[in-house]
Amino acid sequence: MKRLAHATTSTPPSAKPRLPALLLLAIAIAGLLPSQLHAAKQLYSCSMHPQIVRDEPGNCPICGMSLVPLPKDRSAVRLAMNAPSAHRRIKYYKSTMSTEVSKNPGKDSMGMEMVPVYEEQHAESDIPSVPEAIQVAPQVIQEMNFKTGVVTRGPAVRTIRTVGIVAYDERGLRVVTTRFDGWIDKLDVDATWASVKAGETLFEIYSPELYNAELNYLVALKSTPGQTDPLTGAALKRLRLLGVSDAFIAEITRTGEARRDYPFPSPFAGIVTAKDLVEGQMIKAGEPLFRLADLSRVWVNAQLYEQDLQGVSQGQDVQVHLTYGGNAVYKGSIEQILPQVQAETRSAIARIALPNPDGRLRPGMFAVVRIPTQLAASALLVPDSAVLRSGEHNTAFVSLPGGVFEPRTLVLGGRVDDGRDIVLSGLKEGERIVTSGQFMLDSESQLREAIQKLLKPTPATAAGAPVSSPNP
Repeated sequence: MKRLAHATTSTPPSAKPRLPALLLLAIAIAGLLPSQLHAAKQLYSCSMHPQIVRDEPGNCPICGMSLVPLPKDRSAVRLAMNAPSAHRRIKYYKSTMSTEVSKNPGKDSMGMEMVPVYEEQHAESDIPSVPEAIQVAPQVIQEMNFKTGVVTRGPAVRTIRTVGIVAYDERGLRVVTTRFDGWIDKLDVDATWASVKAGETLFEIYSPELYNAELNYLVALKSTPGQTDPLTGAALKRLRLLGVSDAFIAEITRTGEARRDYPFPSPFAGIVTAKDLVEGQMIKAGEPLFRLADLSRVWVNAQLYEQDLQGVSQGQDVQVHLTYGGNAVYKGSIEQILPQVQAETRSAIARIALPNPDGRLRPGMFAVVRIPTQLAASALLVPDSAVLRSGEHNTAFVSLPGGVFEPRTLVLGGRVDDGRDIVLSGLKEGERIVTSGQFMLDSESQLREAIQKLLKPTPATAAGAPVSSPNP
């Protein structure tokens, strides 16, 4: 070590021309005998802050990480670099906590002492010729657990997940009414939500008009047996125009007697959703008495926000998941996308038709609707975790051979399934990008950018203006 000190301090700067710093470092290392190199003192350094060098184990005073031992040959190099020498020139000072740099010593905005960066360190960094690239030691890569992924090309499929509400299929709604006035003598279906079948008696009604039509038919039938007589045919037609069923006509034809009360059959099958009559009530012709809904087929009204309308079309297959009953999945298709966008929610309604033979889908239920949409048949895709989003800019780091990482500015085209993003520009297929730990690379990239801005000559610095930190 004495020879090292002699090589670096014996000649005053004024006596001989100053040698380049790297040449002095090479001479100093070459001057170490093999036995002295082997006997060099063990040094410890921080993987994240290589400027921290200690001669005993411990923790980094900046980040708190454990110091790692340097190889013996690198320990000798560190001793040569850390030895006091008039030839080591300070290039600038940088903050250990932020991207602040300065040409003068002092504290950063967080009150931490700024550390010097020597010309030797700057030249030793072995930064590749790729602009803005960052080189990281293999040990640091392992300790920071950097993970990478590959830029792939494939179909860009995005599944829209939204909420839907089960509703009646309006084509299955029916209203039960009469074509004559009368009084309700008996009510067979006396509660809402009752299930009725087609032909089932809903109520019994007395109607003078209907009773008179029955008598006219029977008189005409007795006077001229058979239904070929014009009078008999006219009387029969009147009964049918009043909505009398063929079974009731056959009964009075067989018995030859008119019935006072007519058992009104349900013209449709379905669920009674509304009942507007009670026993003894007088009703008018055309007055709504029952409302029936056919639930063998229902609608699911799914909400689609404006940004999701792209790629959704009529006839597209969808999946509907119920929020109860296990993992029941119903497959259907979009019958219609309603043309109006609701002002309150800024969403449109996609109407999905579903068969409901078992009646499990009930109006008013909530359901989860998944609509797969293909944004592009072939696109560049990257994991979403690889993208650093900072305001208007999106950045990813490409992993190059030799522990080199290159930052790239990306233009994205939207998020797709499997946690991936579409890349419109900035990357190529097959490139390997960092998916975990890139925040440390981003901090280093910002530091280098700040250093380049500081070292770049400007008219102000050329005139002798003071240099200040880029982060006041």
